[in-house]
Amino acid sequence: MFESLSDRLQGVVKKLRGKGRLTEADVDEMLGEIRTALLEADVNLSVVRTVVQSIREQAVGAAVSEALDPSQQIIKIVNQELVSLLGGETLKITYSSQPPTVVLMAGLQGSGKTTSAAKLARWFKSQGRQPLLVGADLQRPAAVEQLRTLGNQVGVPVFSEPGDPVSTAARGLAEAKRLGKDVLIVDTAGRLAIDEEMMLQVADISRAVEPKYTFLVVDAMTGQDAVTVAEAFHATLEIDGVILSKLDGDARGGAALSVKHVIGRPIAFAATGERIDAFEQFHPDRMASRILGMGDVLTLIEQAEQAFEKDKAEEAAARLFEGQFTLDDFLEQLQQVKKMGPLSGIMGMLPGVPKELKNAQVGEDQIKVTEAIIRSMTPQERAHPEVINGSRRTRIAKGSGTEVADVNRLVKQFSEMQKMMKRMGALMPGGGKVGGKGTAGKNKAGKNKVGKRQAMRQMQDMLGGGQFPGLGGPGNGPGMFPGGPSEGGFPFK
Repeated sequence: MFESLSDRLQGVVKKLRGKGRLTEADVDEMLGEIRTALLEADVNLSVVRTVVQSIREQAVGAAVSEALDPSQQIIKIVNQELVSLLGGETLKITYSSQPPTVVLMAGLQGSGKTTSAAKLARWFKSQGRQPLLVGADLQRPAAVEQLRTLGNQVGVPVFSEPGDPVSTAARGLAEAKRLGKDVLIVDTAGRLAIDEEMMLQVADISRAVEPKYTFLVVDAMTGQDAVTVAEAFHATLEIDGVILSKLDGDARGGAALSVKHVIGRPIAFAATGERIDAFEQFHPDRMASRILGMGDVLTLIEQAEQAFEKDKAEEAAARLFEGQFTLDDFLEQLQQVKKMGPLSGIMGMLPGVPKELKNAQVGEDQIKVTEAIIRSMTPQERAHPEVINGSRRTRIAKGSGTEVADVNRLVKQFSEMQKMMKRMGALMPGGGKVGGKGTAGKNKAGKNKVGKRQAMRQMQDMLGGGQFPGLGGPGNGPGMFPGGPSEGGFPFK
């Protein structure tokens, strides 16, 4: 997301690196490029003027002119402005003292409103809430059926009745109270364009259910049109926040950077993909960090916590360092990683990852190849790869649609990893046993350090010469997954 804007802004900062001082000419050139970048991103003109003026006032100050590293100062200033544009602070969701907390969804047809309603229900469920979805979009054929299908996917019940949308919403509220649901999400009808009838109907539904939050769903890819829609809705409804759909497909970012400034309401959530779990609370500071290429490690950690089961992860780690890690364990870890979303999205949240890796499909393809090879093995072969002889390798390659060389590479790398991790486990306090009291880690300090350095060097070689695990690369050794090296990499150093 925001690839175009991100590339331009990072290019601006890169030009300033190495300069001992910033002259006024440097500042003027930088501001001209930032202005162009924002306009090309389809950011509202008044927003661009405000941002450029604010950056100018800060950039010509004494603090910057005396800085040892002007590029870092400019990054700080631009980052602060982006955070402010994107809303400043994360919208904190609070709940009604008398349940249910009612959320009204509004938006144009095709904006992703119904899908966003289901994704929002899933998010509330992940927060320990018990939501109910109400299908009050009775104009569009199959709208309620679509909501029911999505509701089944996220495990949230859906209420709807034929007839009048306003009375359906009101009865949905009564049903939520009867069932003891603490969150009610009302999906309303959209139109291909804003019209008076549509606005009146949404306003009537709002009066009937008295929502705590009214969220407007806008298509992030429509740029300034999204801001125009937001203005029109806000003139009729009291919008509390915006949900940006299709944000993953928005290379420019005009809607995200303009909506808060224009209507004075924050972006509450963002849909970042087609998957039902590709939905996250919007954090302005984290998004600004992504745009400037500084990553978003906090969101990555949150996604990992949701994807990985703590007990299983600890158990796998214990087996890994005790040398008992099997290919079944490895396959399970791959499945957990896939739950976090596309590999390109994960890479986009890591600081310093080259653009080629963020956009590369090679990592995804290699994961699929590795999965296919492991799934083509028998349970015995997964538990004891050493039994895989030549004929077995040929059979596994045919079964997985790969080459024997791919099977050889995976088996060899896995064997090396087992030996290396067992060696590292022996160097740990407790002899590699989690929570143990062994003495293996109490060797002489010098010998211990040398052993660890050698083990880490082997691990680095195996992971592609010090690159991000699993992607391979042109380092001292092959990547974790078979399929050939990829250019670039994320250094551990």
